[in-house]
Amino acid sequence: MNEFGLKAKDASVASLGLKDVSAAYWNMSVPELVEETILRGEGTLTDTGALAVDTGEFTGRSPKDKFVVVDSITKDTVWWGDVNFKFESEKFDRLYNRIIAYLTGKEVYVRDCYACADPKYRLNVRLVSESPWASLFANNLFLRPTNEEILSGKTDWTIIQAPGFKATPEIDGTRQHNFTIMNFTRKIILIGGSAYTGEIKKGIFTLLNYILPQEKGVLSMHCSANIGKDGDTSIFFGLSGTGKTTLSADPNRGLIGDDEHGWADKTVFNFEGGCYAKCVDLTREKEPQIYDAIKFGSLVENIEFIEGTSCVDYKNISKTENTRAAYPINFIENAVEPSVGGIPKNIFFLTCDAYGVLPPISKLTAGQAMYHFISGYTAKVAGTEVGITEPTLTFSACFGKAFLPLHPTKYAELLGKKLKENKVNVWLVNTGWTGGSYGVGNRMKLSYTRAMITAAMNGSLEKVKFETMPIFGLSMPTSCPDAPAEILNPRNTWKDKNAYDAKAASLAASFVKNFEQYASAANDEILAAAPKATAGKVNA
Repeated sequence: MNEFGLKAKDASVASLGLKDVSAAYWNMSVPELVEETILRGEGTLTDTGALAVDTGEFTGRSPKDKFVVVDSITKDTVWWGDVNFKFESEKFDRLYNRIIAYLTGKEVYVRDCYACADPKYRLNVRLVSESPWASLFANNLFLRPTNEEILSGKTDWTIIQAPGFKATPEIDGTRQHNFTIMNFTRKIILIGGSAYTGEIKKGIFTLLNYILPQEKGVLSMHCSANIGKDGDTSIFFGLSGTGKTTLSADPNRGLIGDDEHGWADKTVFNFEGGCYAKCVDLTREKEPQIYDAIKFGSLVENIEFIEGTSCVDYKNISKTENTRAAYPINFIENAVEPSVGGIPKNIFFLTCDAYGVLPPISKLTAGQAMYHFISGYTAKVAGTEVGITEPTLTFSACFGKAFLPLHPTKYAELLGKKLKENKVNVWLVNTGWTGGSYGVGNRMKLSYTRAMITAAMNGSLEKVKFETMPIFGLSMPTSCPDAPAEILNPRNTWKDKNAYDAKAASLAASFVKNFEQYASAANDEILAAAPKATAGKVNA
């Protein structure tokens, strides 16, 4: 069989059953992968040199088509339900063999990479893909071994990505023709029917969300992280629209990573070696670091060009709003390498509270931190839709429910343990509305939010007085450098105090109602941190 490129002496795709592929190309260089993609008619260069591709039918993840094989490892540990769907091992084996048969006679591209920047937790990953640009994606998003490591390294997990293979649900046991299936016994992830590269990224993230907390005592986190000149690490959690990317991008601090991290005994470390940034409405003025990172070696997905040019039209979302760019983290000017920091000094939970109830910043106890971590609250504003003026509540456990193979309380209790052992400050930051709900009040000024986060990180907030917020029991500062004192207590910003009280009670009731699904597995400390809801008010 024809196998080309840099690889370990005893490495071969034949070990996976791929004995009859026409060729296997191992660890091709970035220029080679770009050239191969263009020659195959699967991509084109933008005016900045980035490679532009379309992912086809799927331009986003398909969470209802993500399965975990039920085996002796997962049977009693995985959080089965509407996030993790069961798949029988016999069906996995049959599907695996069908994919191997499908790849017969085809070219495949093999990429050796790894996850976890802390070498103590390194996970070696091998991707076998149908397309060269999927291999480029893996090169950009994961950590890149040296040539010596490739020649002598081993593989812990294998991903086989075959977008051209479409499952038959009646035969294969899938929901529809696309799927992502994890097998902890065989240490294989199968991806079929979808070329969306985010399935590769989040497949490894889901895997680490199982291995690290369950087997290593490491808290896996869906967050960004940065580090100051004095070595102080900060972590930022937040769902879409909360300002996580903007607020963690600080010219005075180094970027550890933008999305996935682990918290070990002595370190906070990036899982990845790159970034997978959203591109919708991207401009150099708004996001200069991301904009300038989209150059030769980067991969942009599902974008459109300005007519008659090779210049990307970032405003054009005719294919999808989920346009993306994948690039190595060293394309960001202030990225730190290796992507490792110390124990965090401050953790920020970012929420865009469109109801104007939560304080712009408040300090949480360990119990409150665990409760709000499990809740993962924000509110999305549907202001672009005609006739829609009310925001929509969103709760996502641990700020990443879709990627949790374990019950959310497992992560929350590990968080609480680490907070107590290391005396870490946890802050709840509302980047949403003040002075009233959406449609009445105003969005919190970014300059004020930055000032409050800076004051938390430099210790200024440790010197001020705090007061307790009713219902939620949050500890609010009464003053903050470079932020007006009158905005720090949200009730004071509302003209109609009774209206504020009613909205606060209603939001609290929504928290309590959402938490009902987790309450039976939560400890007393977490349960005691719940807001004191007013009965019957559940529609914030």
